[in-house]
Amino acid sequence: MIAIPLPFVVALLLAILAGVLFFRREETTPSAFVFIALCALTTTVVGLRWSFDYSLFRLIQPILASCIPVTAWYCFSSAHKRHKFKVWHFLPPIFVTLASFTYPFWRPPLDPMLTLLYMGYGIALIRASFKTSNLPEQVRLSDIDNALKAERIAGAILLMSAMIDGALAVDFSFFAGEHALIILAIGHAILLPMLSVAVIMMSLSMAPNIHDSTSKDKQTALIEEPKDKPQHPLTDDEVKDIVHKIDVLLSTKEVFLDPDLTLDRLARKACIPARQISAAINQVYGRNISQVVNEYRIERAKTLLLSTDKAITQIYMDSGFQTKSNFHREFSRVTQQTPSAFRRANMKG
Repeated sequence: MIAIPLPFVVALLLAILAGVLFFRREETTPSAFVFIALCALTTTVVGLRWSFDYSLFRLIQPILASCIPVTAWYCFSSAHKRHKFKVWHFLPPIFVTLASFTYPFWRPPLDPMLTLLYMGYGIALIRASFKTSNLPEQVRLSDIDNALKAERIAGAILLMSAMIDGALAVDFSFFAGEHALIILAIGHAILLPMLSVAVIMMSLSMAPNIHDSTSKDKQTALIEEPKDKPQHPLTDDEVKDIVHKIDVLLSTKEVFLDPDLTLDRLARKACIPARQISAAINQVYGRNISQVVNEYRIERAKTLLLSTDKAITQIYMDSGFQTKSNFHREFSRVTQQTPSAFRRANMKG
């Protein structure tokens, strides 16, 4: 019966992780802290319900379960835009809460509803991660690939959680809950920690906000909202103009040297909506804005590798990269060589 205490072990680990995020107090991790704390509380309630079977825990469990996909969606959607969370996302948890507190007078099919809720948000996350015109604007451009992978992983885990909820409903309908402990062990001891890791990956990829009160930035913020959803496809002249402005920012002003550069910051500097930048860059280069910016950084790194004796660690920092792993990945993508091999081969020539 190892499945009974397992939720408490997982809840303790999640609580410790939430505590670490809380005490680090980084600007980009509050939503991750809330989500992991919610997962820890949910797992604790699951353990208490199956250990003691108090009616209070049976009441609370579906409410907490309904909050998990909504909170996960918020953690990822906040990386895409600065817009406020839409009110209708609160409706499913409110509905489940009302249904739980009015039981047994009102008995809506909560289990199928929770399954559909997890499926809906899981599919939405996966779809968002594959939209080239909707890259996460608040994520560092060097970390976008990892952030998109985390978003896809989170979507897949929500879909797997929906399967868990469906399996529970089937088990209670046909087997009187005989396999419930095993199913819950898989759902809460494996999937929730994996989902928490995906949320942390996204939150750590986000750049801190720049608090700039200049009038230019204020005007840019006001202009950006309506333009961020273009009503028509970009014309060839508009595409050329956007690409030219971005090229000037990258080649002349060297904004790529900012390790915290995001699509949002680039859009503000260019006074062009982020989606239009993504669309234009994809149309001209056949690659996303993250790859194009990293190519400028790689060119700087190649120059430093050949013209200086600096260590590779210093070179990737001087080129605008924040982590060695991202630098090596992008350098290999562009040159088909490692930085050390590139330096050796070209210094001999």
